[in-house]
Formats: sequence, structure tokens, C-alpha cells
Amino acid sequence: MKILVIEDEEVLSKVLQEKFEKSGYDVAVANDGDAALTLAKDTNPDAIVLDLLLPKRNGFEVLESLKSDQMLKMIPVVVVSNLGEDSDIKRALSLGAADYYVKSEHPINEIVEKIKNVLIHSK
Repeated sequence: MKILVIEDEEVLSKVLQEKFEKSGYDVAVANDGDAALTLAKDTNPDAIVLDLLLPKRNGFEVLESLKSDQMLKMIPVVVVSNLGEDSDIKRALSLGAADYYVKSEHPINEIVEKIKNVLIHSK
């Protein structure tokens, strides 16, 4: 199974990539919104981990583009962001995110397990 990690913090994207790869997933990483959309189309992942604060195109714009694309709209997108306001969470969920985690409120291992769970239940 393939996971696309869209995260501009290099350390976090590497940690996520390593943890998913150790669990047997193929992982692609994009560090800005434009690269994310290109990679999503090229790799057709089984799930997407999306940060909202990204260069070039923010995560909300990426999420809107993914969900309006016939080929990509069924891919579950899990938002993992530092934005913790209720309005941000509601906006992401209303745009089609499968789940939302505030980075500072969840250890990375918990986030990885929850994303694996989303993958299992999406198949």
C-alpha cells in the first residue's frame, strides 16, 4: 500500500516516512502544495497525510483540489497540523478530510497507528 506524506518539516516527514516504511508501506513525500498534487496524480496513493501549513499552496487548497479530482477524491486524507482551532478542524473535515490530528496533542507513534487504522478501514 502507498502513502503520500505532504509535510514541509523535513524532520517530521522523515520520521513519518521511516515509521510507515518499517510497517511495510511504500511512501512518497512532498514538501509543498504544488509537488503534493503532482505526486498524488503520479503515485495514486492509498492514503494521504496532509499538513496544512505548506509553501506554494496551503493544505486547505491541496485538500480542495484532491477532493475535486475524479481520480483522487476517494483517497482518504488525514490532516496532521499545528493548526488546532475548531474553525480549522471543521473546515478541513468539511472539505473531505477523513480525520484531523493536532501535532502537539498526539505523539507521532499514535498518529502513525491512527493513519494505519484509516488505511485498514478504507479498503
